[in-house]
Amino acid sequence: MERDVVDLLTRLVEIDSVNPSLVAGAAGEVEIAAFVAGWALEAGLLVEVVEETPGRPSVVVRSNRTGDGRTLLLCGHLDTVGVGGMTDPLVARVDGDRMYARGAYDMKAGLAAALIACREADRAGIGGEVVVAAVADEEHSSTGVQEVLRHVTADAAIVCEPTELTVVTSHKGFVWTEIRVVGKAAHGSRPHLGEDAILKTGPVLVALERLNERLRGSEHPRLGPGTLHASLITGGREESTVPDLCVLTIERRTLPGEAVADVERDVADLLASCDVRATSRTTLAREPFETDDDHAFVGEVVAAVTGALGRPAELAGASYWADSAFISAAGIPTVLFGPPGDGAHAEVEWVGLEGTVECARALVATAKGFCR
Repeated sequence: MERDVVDLLTRLVEIDSVNPSLVAGAAGEVEIAAFVAGWALEAGLLVEVVEETPGRPSVVVRSNRTGDGRTLLLCGHLDTVGVGGMTDPLVARVDGDRMYARGAYDMKAGLAAALIACREADRAGIGGEVVVAAVADEEHSSTGVQEVLRHVTADAAIVCEPTELTVVTSHKGFVWTEIRVVGKAAHGSRPHLGEDAILKTGPVLVALERLNERLRGSEHPRLGPGTLHASLITGGREESTVPDLCVLTIERRTLPGEAVADVERDVADLLASCDVRATSRTTLAREPFETDDDHAFVGEVVAAVTGALGRPAELAGASYWADSAFISAAGIPTVLFGPPGDGAHAEVEWVGLEGTVECARALVATAKGFCR
């Protein structure tokens, strides 16, 4: 199995699957989806392609059910972010225990481990069913997982994002907000006739930092505090004109229990406290995720991981957002579990090969126990 995991990962990272919603004209998921479907069919597994959005396919791979056991969903995304600044990003370069390539860590290693686990569970003749959802577009709008969840249900799920072999039971959500500060244009030689929208944004930025300081006063036991940062700012038309508009985009990372409406209210109150003409709107929001540590499925995963790795499994939280939020919202008990590495979205990205094999072993153990 060990060699199969590495070989499959190598094949996956050598396929360009940069998300075209992030990079115009990028390859997308068509080629890699076809490869995954072909690999699964050769392995004797059942395959369904879900493509509600034309040109953005996801692949659902199923083991062959032999009884009335439970269904375990393993989820991983096919797409990657762009490759700007990287050297040979689609070449699987191995140095010691590390494989370097775009998508190796985020998250083709986890996907390879999930596919191998499905195959091994199938060969073991489990009574239930292992379903692998290899989804499109996680790096942008998560259309893939939303489409798949209209076709698939399960008794529990593991999202195989990289977690350093910890069992992740919570992660943050996020809210993107666009703030438009309005001024009045005037000739640069007569600024008293205008209102400088960029300068008027200054108090808004100061107020945002004060809000960020307040957020630091309340922490989740695993995720720490909620946070915010100013992501983008644009304004002005030319050097000699008083700017009549400044557009600021902020990202607020939310904790379990915090709603989008809470963030929107905080921003509205903040703007009301500043001497500015400004409007705000939410451009994208994703809910945080949390599964209770005491949930029976968490205990089953912890026991299987501990047995497979020969050391106690650790529970953890993740600062990033993942498709697990959608799966959990669909009523499916969910955790995250994946291999170790580093460099997600960075110019140097790598995954640990031994850890990827260990991830596959743990997923096999979980599947055999849960779906028997």
